[in-house]
Amino acid sequence: MARIVVTRPRERSAELAARLEENGHEVVALPLIETVLLSDEPIDVSGYDWVIVTSVTGARELTRRAAGKMPRVAAIGSATAAAMGGADLVARVSTQEGLLAELPQPLGRVLFGGAAGARRLLVDALGADFVPLYRTRELRVDEIPQADIVVIASPSAARALGRATHVPRVVSIGPQTTRAARACGLHVVGEAVTHDLDGLVAAVEAALPAP
Repeated sequence: MARIVVTRPRERSAELAARLEENGHEVVALPLIETVLLSDEPIDVSGYDWVIVTSVTGARELTRRAAGKMPRVAAIGSATAAAMGGADLVARVSTQEGLLAELPQPLGRVLFGGAAGARRLLVDALGADFVPLYRTRELRVDEIPQADIVVIASPSAARALGRATHVPRVVSIGPQTTRAARACGLHVVGEAVTHDLDGLVAAVEAALPAP
């Protein structure tokens, strides 16, 4: 049994924690980021050919605030697609690069809904309109509890973790998060092959020493 620190926001950590506990590990919840919603104003989606979402929070917020008939939807990952109530295209590789490679051309008019300060690869490549739906606030945690692994699922969580002391080994959800973690001097010992819940759980198990 290992002791695993999960750093996702509380509303997003329950399923990961449950999966790790099912595998026999002790889980410590230590959120390093929180989500701040930016508005309740309706967003008219009726004039678009495609809507693109790259996070569960963005998908939920766009669904909540959407006005008009929803166009075709492209999503990064099955969880993000599910938060939209389904998607017409789900990237097989859960990155902006992966989604861009699978999108048909030409797309027509595109709306990208996501976090303020989100990567602009898709926005710039597709000439998409961008609407900020939320922002991520990094929380200050001075010291990390003793553990075998800390799991991080975003660059913002990596930066917050990098400001703490006595940080254990780290498992990351994907390449962007890994790069941010290493830039902060963190010791990354595993990265999810698929950038989702299954990938994170598998990466944690692979990073732990054999019994």
